[in-house]
Amino acid sequence: MSPLFDRLKIIFDEGHGVQLPGLRTDAAFAPPGEVRPAAVMIGVTDRAQPGVLLTHRPLGMRQHAGQVAFPGGKLDPGEDAVMAALRETHEELGISPSNVSIIGATDRFITGTGYDITPVMGVLPPDLPIIPNPDEVSDWFEAPLEFVLDPANRVRKQAEYRGRLREYTEIVWEGHRIWGVTAAIIENLSQRLAWEGLIRG
Repeated sequence: MSPLFDRLKIIFDEGHGVQLPGLRTDAAFAPPGEVRPAAVMIGVTDRAQPGVLLTHRPLGMRQHAGQVAFPGGKLDPGEDAVMAALRETHEELGISPSNVSIIGATDRFITGTGYDITPVMGVLPPDLPIIPNPDEVSDWFEAPLEFVLDPANRVRKQAEYRGRLREYTEIVWEGHRIWGVTAAIIENLSQRLAWEGLIRG
């Protein structure tokens, strides 16, 4: 394992060893009934200044068209969150599961569309060949992990959703607008990690 993996694993485990009130969730907006399990991959590139891989969803998709997202999707029968996140990362970006070193699963996020998402963090080598699946990914980019985790780069906004006022987080990096579920997962993670120690440690 790499020094980044070792450092991140320590910080990740320490950060998840405490109760944190006030983590973001859209559970109050979820439709009644059982939520569907899903998983996403927070893929961190092993660089001196680590990045995180994010995708743009195609404009023709039925839900969340054009939005920035982590690779991910619904769990298939018999899968756990780690298996699903690895499979989806391979299907969406062509990254082999053998190239991802898993750190762990972080706080689940209930979406307003009825998904119970488990974000999984993993470290992968930098500059892997990436082959986006055009059915699921219109584009991809790597944003600096330090930037997206830094609370100074987050803006809280409000919008009406299903007749109620909903608060959401927005992060903008080089023209990429990260908001909604993806930004909320990042915000929750940043509360778990001593991100300054991660980047500069």
